[in-house]
Amino acid sequence: MDGDLRSIGELARASGLTVSALRFYDAAGVLVPARVDPTTGYRWYADDQVAPARLVAGLRRVGLPVAEIAHAVRAEPSVVHKLLDAHLGRLADGLTEARREAARIRRLLATDRPATATRLVLSGSELCAAVDAVRFAVGTDPTLPGLAGVLLDVTDDGLRLVATDRHRLAVATAGAAVCGPAVRALLPVAAVDRLRRLSDAAGEVRLTLVGRQVVADVTGGRLRATTLAYDFPDYRPLLPPAVGGPARRVPVDAPRLVAALRSGAPTVTREHAGSHLPVTVLGLGGPDAPRLLGPDELADDRSDAELRIGVNGGYLLDALHAAARPRLVLELDGPVTPLAIRRPDDPAAFSILMPIRL
Repeated sequence: MDGDLRSIGELARASGLTVSALRFYDAAGVLVPARVDPTTGYRWYADDQVAPARLVAGLRRVGLPVAEIAHAVRAEPSVVHKLLDAHLGRLADGLTEARREAARIRRLLATDRPATATRLVLSGSELCAAVDAVRFAVGTDPTLPGLAGVLLDVTDDGLRLVATDRHRLAVATAGAAVCGPAVRALLPVAAVDRLRRLSDAAGEVRLTLVGRQVVADVTGGRLRATTLAYDFPDYRPLLPPAVGGPARRVPVDAPRLVAALRSGAPTVTREHAGSHLPVTVLGLGGPDAPRLLGPDELADDRSDAELRIGVNGGYLLDALHAAARPRLVLELDGPVTPLAIRRPDDPAAFSILMPIRL
């Protein structure tokens, strides 16, 4: 009979479980050998136990509790799916709680030592222009609270404002006299909007950043705000390289492109995450301004030489409005790389759109 059975070592190699794990799951009643030699104590397993052993190995890797693994091994596939869904939900809840606790620990660490203030003096009009250039890209997804604000990234060179919702990113700078260490502060979007209104009529704005507090002073007014206790994504890899540049830079007549987008220009539809997504397709065939392509043109093989970029048309409109220039430049390296919209007169201000695969 033993010739028709597998040794514990053979099952270990076939399933991905270790020998010690197989012994553990035998003792726990999860995966009991087909036969145990009464003299030697050797465990022997049937061929039809390979699949359950592989299932146990997978469930073990995702951290399913032993009691639920035991249930899953003897259950129908639909039940196993429900067990997995419930387990993934617990993991997601645990990750959310871990992030909250990590944020709390960071706050505790920040209070362990005296915070050093960083002070900036800058033009109110420059600050307003920078806010206007990035405000449209602030995230609104309640499951991503770390994107629901604007990052104030202060260096010796001045102030950089950054916003992203994962699908687009906007960056702008404002020259400032800086006194104090470099600091990053994630300002809630409501506070950003109040800061914009406060700075609108101000000739000069004085910002003080200390700990999690941001204070803005102008003649006759003051704003106090508490920063968001989340880590903002590292946006720096998306900044343009110091040497070299994109494969293609295309000049854009912004009002003309805006008019085309507003006219209800044809789009194609692509399925994404179970829903139908309208996609605006830009055609870039040479040094001429980009044009919007319709479904018929996309099906025309004669236009193969034309580079096609699929984007969210609403996002593109937002970026064009935020750039606030009649002449802009599109920078790109290909149909699946991020598309940058840049002001020719201000290389430090730009927005990036994630393309949609056609």
